Amino acid sequence: MVKIVGIAGSLRTGSSSHLALKAATQRVEALGAEVEIVDLRSLNLPFCDGSDAYPNYPDVEKLSQAVKQADGIILATPEYHGSVSGVLKNALDLMGFEEFSDKVTGVISVLGGQSNANALNDLRTILRWIHAWTIPEQVAIGQAWKAFGEDGKLLDEGLAQRFDAFAQSMVDNTRKLRGVT
Repeated sequence: MVKIVGIAGSLRTGSSSHLALKAATQRVEALGAEVEIVDLRSLNLPFCDGSDAYPNYPDVEKLSQAVKQADGIILATPEYHGSVSGVLKNALDLMGFEEFSDKVTGVISVLGGQSNANALNDLRTILRWIHAWTIPEQVAIGQAWKAFGEDGKLLDEGLAQRFDAFAQSMVDNTRKLRGVT
């Protein structure tokens, strides 16, 4: 069975990034994948200083192990000042080749303004540098306050269809590239 880990790069309660991650992981799960969400809000992570180990921060190992055990990773980030959130970038900086080499990744961005691909392109660059394989499908949600209902569900059918295609690609490509059924 394909195992997918989801990570949202927002610490905010009620975060649209978390809602987007949930929309993606529910679809991936419906396609038969096992899903684990690693909630950065519940981890005590240091700022990356380039060390090889962080013995005073056991949550670094917890994060690392979750990603190592995954076949694929979905990353959802708010777009802050035209790029990836510092929270997600720091979490990625605490990991590297050992966690991400030959893993399938999917990327989602959420922003308050008009949809664009800045954070997604930056994530693709970061993931390429740590030898991950990023699927071609991606989701950028502009004007996020309009995207989700009170129940957290997607309001726009076109956006829901993009999430469906994203999830299908994530599962199909993970199965192919990782040789997992």
